[in-house]
Amino acid sequence: MSKIGKINISIPEKVKVVLNGSLLNIEGPLGKKSLNIDIDMFDLKIEEGKNVSIKPRQINQDTKRLWGTNRSLLNNAIIGASKGYTKTLVLTGVGFRATLKGKQLNLQLGYSHDINFDIPDSVKISVEKETIIKINGSNKQEVGMITSKIKSFKKPEPYKGKGIRVQDQYVLRKEGKKK
Repeated sequence: MSKIGKINISIPEKVKVVLNGSLLNIEGPLGKKSLNIDIDMFDLKIEEGKNVSIKPRQINQDTKRLWGTNRSLLNNAIIGASKGYTKTLVLTGVGFRATLKGKQLNLQLGYSHDINFDIPDSVKISVEKETIIKINGSNKQEVGMITSKIKSFKKPEPYKGKGIRVQDQYVLRKEGKKK
């Protein structure tokens, strides 16, 4: 039995959840999302626009694996449509800074050239100070992918901790050479 799959998902007031065949449409103030749910495998109940529950029609190995996953995807879509997702990146290092130039994020990371990152339409990026980047969006996966892509330009190194990291990320520090 899935521990996560059993939990009902509460729907906020501003979010609408509608089932059309096997497509589940979620619409909220921050965006729209549609999920494809296998109706042959799962029973989906929407109770008066307040709760959504997903239950398997019959329990076997395949449904056990997919039950919690489908529930989590549904929950993430509802949260994304109502609140959205935010990740904060911190640039650590001398001369490291970020600026917005139209639809591009310009990063100066100690290389001989600047790095220009094209911002997709579905995600909003804002630069606070010059060393803090905030990434906002309604799709959890897209926000995480963009965060990971920006982090890959300069990963935090273990000796001085220079690089791009998520705000509360712990960087394992190593001791330098000894004489």
